[in-house]
Amino acid sequence: MPLFAIASGGNAVVVLDVPLLFETGGDRQCDYVAVVSAPGFIQRQRVLRRGGMSERKFAGILQKQLPDPQKRRRADFIIPTGLGRAVTFRSIQSIIGQLNNRNKRTKNARNRS
Repeated sequence: MPLFAIASGGNAVVVLDVPLLFETGGDRQCDYVAVVSAPGFIQRQRVLRRGGMSERKFAGILQKQLPDPQKRRRADFIIPTGLGRAVTFRSIQSIIGQLNNRNKRTKNARNRS
């Protein structure tokens, strides 16, 4: 389904998983950006467990990406994934709550005008 159809369908939050979002300028098309971040050694372990992945391929991927600290600075929200699933899920729940609150405030402001 095209994104504009999802967004215009009354959904409060639409989540996109876009590789190289900042690097391609795609972040300019988003209201908010959440960056998923893990310490480098954990990221490396996870990536190298994937089938067909090698140190060389991983190095090539990293060269294309902004460094994690830069992505974290540019993000509206950061989702930590190196502290266990419970922390990650609590972070996501917090972000959804914040977005829902912002959405409610925006709707209330529109209704008053």
